[in-house]
Amino acid sequence: MSPLRPSLLLALVAAAVTAGALAIASSASPPAGGAAVAKITPVRVDGVHLGDRHTDLRARGKVGKIRPGCELAENTRSARLLPPLKGSVNYTQSSPRRVDNIAVRGGAKARGVGIGATIAQIKAKFPHAKVDHSTDQVFQVTLVQTPKRPVSGGRITFGVSTQTHKTTIIGVPFIAFCE
Repeated sequence: MSPLRPSLLLALVAAAVTAGALAIASSASPPAGGAAVAKITPVRVDGVHLGDRHTDLRARGKVGKIRPGCELAENTRSARLLPPLKGSVNYTQSSPRRVDNIAVRGGAKARGVGIGATIAQIKAKFPHAKVDHSTDQVFQVTLVQTPKRPVSGGRITFGVSTQTHKTTIIGVPFIAFCE
């Protein structure tokens, strides 16, 4: 056997292993980062609609257990959104508890605009959105609110951090502050 044969054999084995790995990678399902992102509209986030009852959402696996809401208001309740969504829902104060507003902190986008978007990116997709700086000092968040239109049914509010200038929360139809 000549000295080139073992190195040729190793090269062929390495090529076969690489080809096999590429075949496996191409046939595998897309990674979580490439998965479809949930959609935010003025009336819903993924399968969570404004007005939905907590018991229905819980049965469908969209939210966690109901828990006390804002400590500053009486009889408030909220629940966490379950993956792939991040955030919470706030409910009405009367029974049966119905979704009053939805706060998204990840896992969904409105017209391709999600957490981490800048005001310029929001305005590019929602040209008629209004920028409100009234919450800058107290909450360190600038609000960008889409207009209420009869066709879309409501508003979407983006909370953009005054420090990072990136969206940190998206509210449907508003962002509920409790501080």
